Amino acid sequence: MPLALYALTAGAFGIGVTEFVIMGLLIEVGTDFGVSISAAGLLISGYALGVVVGAPIMTIATGKWPRKTVLLVLMAVFTLGNAACALAPDYWSLMAARVLTAFAHGTFFGVGSVVATTLVAPNKKASAIAIMFTGLTVANILGVPFGTWLGQAYGWRSAFSAVTLVGLMALVIIAFFVPKDKAAPAASNLRNDLAVLARPQVLMGLLTTVLGWVGVFAVFTYIAPILIRISGFSESAVSPILLVFGGGLLVGNLLGGRLADRWLIPALLGSILTLAAVLLLMTFAAHNQIAVVMFVALLGAAAFATVPPLQMWVLEKADGAGQSLASSFNIAAFNLGNAIGAWLGGVVIDHGPGLGAVPWVAALVPFAAAGVAALAIHGDRRRRLTVVAAE
Repeated sequence: MPLALYALTAGAFGIGVTEFVIMGLLIEVGTDFGVSISAAGLLISGYALGVVVGAPIMTIATGKWPRKTVLLVLMAVFTLGNAACALAPDYWSLMAARVLTAFAHGTFFGVGSVVATTLVAPNKKASAIAIMFTGLTVANILGVPFGTWLGQAYGWRSAFSAVTLVGLMALVIIAFFVPKDKAAPAASNLRNDLAVLARPQVLMGLLTTVLGWVGVFAVFTYIAPILIRISGFSESAVSPILLVFGGGLLVGNLLGGRLADRWLIPALLGSILTLAAVLLLMTFAAHNQIAVVMFVALLGAAAFATVPPLQMWVLEKADGAGQSLASSFNIAAFNLGNAIGAWLGGVVIDHGPGLGAVPWVAALVPFAAAGVAALAIHGDRRRRLTVVAAE
């Protein structure tokens, strides 16, 4: 794999820390600003919605720029946004800074995914995407546990200050190692690009992504309260357990990439169904400390095993014009799922069965995602048979 892929991984690492570190600091942020845990959880929803809005806007606005320039500009936005988070004087200022930071997220991963697939042989494309997304998994193995510890020990603002430094380092690494575009990007035709997004296969792929990650974030957003209030761990134990989650992410991401290179559709359906099963069983595991740690690792593995096949599936369906935009929209779809998941978990806690019911409610949504994917796959097969019969 080319060195440029690992430069993309560095950028993904910084973005991953920003996205996930706040999960372990919800109690600290809520206490500092005098808001409830569910209100603090909306900072995750705000970030995710910023990705949803920012992905198409930034992708269209930078469509004619060299891809390396796009990546550098996005890392600069990311770094400034984190500095604003660290300095936020109140809850709504922090929300605005999170949204600003999120504008870099979707287009970075969308454009980065397309760049990654151009750097390798055709039979390694999903693995190339997985390597770039390994930055997210390493962020969870190293960055998020360290950021959680730092935020708990020295105040949550210190975590965002550290991420600002990570952003600066990632900016330098991308500048040095990602190659310049060999040719000027093709002129973008917005009408054609949007027509790609209107394809039924692409829309169903995006819906599958949204539904799958609603389940992940309905639980992961509130993982610290679940571990402390249901499993009986101390606050200091949350950071090491998040380290276990990060290990699961790394294994699941790389495994998902390899399986998707060989058997894309089985990898897609299998990973989503596995995710649903893990969430369902976590309902019971949460009451036993040893079991819940095991299931935190399994949740990480199952969640990120879905990423390479989902991203590769949408890229295949959007083959041709509009691929960068479709790729960015799929990243936005992941984050729309994150936003809805954080909201759903909050509803279950505040108005539903309560914190202990969050995992089994979350499990219902990936089961629905598997149903949507199965319908899309069945529709593809019918279309192919119709074309063959017509010939």
